[in-house]
Amino acid sequence: MLTGFGHLHSANRYILLALILIVIFTSFSKWRGKQSYSVQDDKLNLITFILTHIQLLLGFILYFAKGWYQFTPSTMKVPALRFFSVEHMVGMLIAIALITLARIKGKKIAEAAKRHKLTFWYYVIALILIFASIPWPFRGFGNDWF
Repeated sequence: MLTGFGHLHSANRYILLALILIVIFTSFSKWRGKQSYSVQDDKLNLITFILTHIQLLLGFILYFAKGWYQFTPSTMKVPALRFFSVEHMVGMLIAIALITLARIKGKKIAEAAKRHKLTFWYYVIALILIFASIPWPFRGFGNDWF
């Protein structure tokens, strides 16, 4: 079952990255084009918000089931263990917090251009953190592309 959660967490990553890129592209183009904030924009942000939190729940299951929360004196000395115990978790939590803040703060902004701008910048910073925190195969942690 743990393997299934790992595959689901990995597959959801690509869906989430695609959604984040779509939100970034649409919010940038609508911010620059001074377009209104539509119901479709809100739905796209909501779906991205929900999938981000599902990814968080899957990550928590893996984090606690694999015992990465148990710090020993050697945790920081082993690169793969340090990555999954600290770097991946902290980077992703900050990124999820930014996506959550974009959703919450954006709902309070009435002016469409400001709302698109806020969404754009929060999502761009979150995307940078996500790319830096993903255990890509070339990083040497034994993970595959899927």
